[in-house]
Amino acid sequence: MVFSSLPFLYYFLPAALLLYALAPRGRKNAALLLASLVFYGWGEPKFLIWMVLAILQGYVSGLLIERAEGTRRRAYLAVSVTLSMGMLFCCKYADFFIGNVNAITGASLPLTGIALPVGISFYTFQIVSYAVDVYRGEAPAQRSLVDLAAYIAMFPQLIAGPIVRYADIAPQLQEREHSWEKCAAGVRRFIWGLGKKALIANSLGELCAAFKASGDRSLLFFWLYAVGYALHIYFDFSGYSDMAIGLGKLFGFEFRENFRYPYVSGSITEFWRRWHISLGSWFRDYVYIPLGGNRVSKPRWFFNILVVWLCTGFWHGAAWNFVVWGLFFGLLLMAEKLWLGKHLKGHSVLSHLYVLLAVVISFVIFDAASLSEAGHSIAALFGLGGYPLFSAEAVYYLKSYALLLLAAAVGATPAMARLCGRIGGNERGRRALNALEPAAELLLLLAATGYMVDGSFNPFLYFRF
Repeated sequence: MVFSSLPFLYYFLPAALLLYALAPRGRKNAALLLASLVFYGWGEPKFLIWMVLAILQGYVSGLLIERAEGTRRRAYLAVSVTLSMGMLFCCKYADFFIGNVNAITGASLPLTGIALPVGISFYTFQIVSYAVDVYRGEAPAQRSLVDLAAYIAMFPQLIAGPIVRYADIAPQLQEREHSWEKCAAGVRRFIWGLGKKALIANSLGELCAAFKASGDRSLLFFWLYAVGYALHIYFDFSGYSDMAIGLGKLFGFEFRENFRYPYVSGSITEFWRRWHISLGSWFRDYVYIPLGGNRVSKPRWFFNILVVWLCTGFWHGAAWNFVVWGLFFGLLLMAEKLWLGKHLKGHSVLSHLYVLLAVVISFVIFDAASLSEAGHSIAALFGLGGYPLFSAEAVYYLKSYALLLLAAAVGATPAMARLCGRIGGNERGRRALNALEPAAELLLLLAATGYMVDGSFNPFLYFRF
């Protein structure tokens, strides 16, 4: 089940909210857990087995870690992390490694054939953060299995994040605010995220699908695809994050922001402070800093950066294009720290163009089915593929999607937020915005519903991670 679907929006969500509202104050986490398990098992109930095992392992490990001392404490942490990452490895990476071993050695080792449980990368990282936070003393071990399970299985952010760290959410599991104002803010945030997903991301996804199915490619068409995909993945994932944050408010939770207009960045370093913030901060706090961060020799510092970005790429998928995608950003970040960063300062236009070009190229790698396809597409972007400058199909799609691409490009910047801020800077403007906002959100909800009824392209990109 996805958020941008009619069953979720008009059946599951009202039922979940009603169940939660009727639950006594001390049973609200249990109501949320029940709704989350139904949500997760909706399409593939067998995946619930993996989740339940992961939750039980995390619960027992947290109690053992808190009660132990010295080497036993570290041993329990190591066992917990190994079990969590081992489960992720078996489900997501085992066949990748077996396939590569077979290709290199000529062996015929059988593949496991294990289906990838939806959202396993996200809830695995949350369980690891729980074990580490308890080990560090940043949060107490959770005595209630129901409360811990509600944190791990929480449906608003279960499938595609943002990654919610246990130390941040632990106090809210015990006590959180419920108010009409918070619910109203949650509804607004959810509707805006739904609009980003259903109206913009899905439409841009259709453009990308048309490019891949086309036999009439040209330089223009390759650039339409590359720019369209970069905007598509932003509105798809940031729209999901908006919906998750909005749903969290409906259940009393405050989740951290996951995107802050990354396409306005002036460097790749800044880009990754704005893009998928919860993932970047997770790798920083649980991988980069434990490796020594930047408080080591320069060679070791760069080694730490490469390890983090190798892991970041691999987290996104068990394929070489994801590994190269991660290392691509790692190399750019090292270049900025060595010499490129100082040359970007004071050249805002060039720095923005550099970031946009690098990001567009990176997402061509990200979306490729293979490294050879990625190389072919990147070469074609720079006129090295032997394609014509224009084609009839490319011109048709440019005319069809020009307005949407322009709206998406503007929407990926804070321009509209700043405009609303200026309009609301006086009493008359504030009253006008307050009057127009509900009507605009109702129209957005109706338009998104119409697209969901009529449309066929509706997957969330990050479901596969």
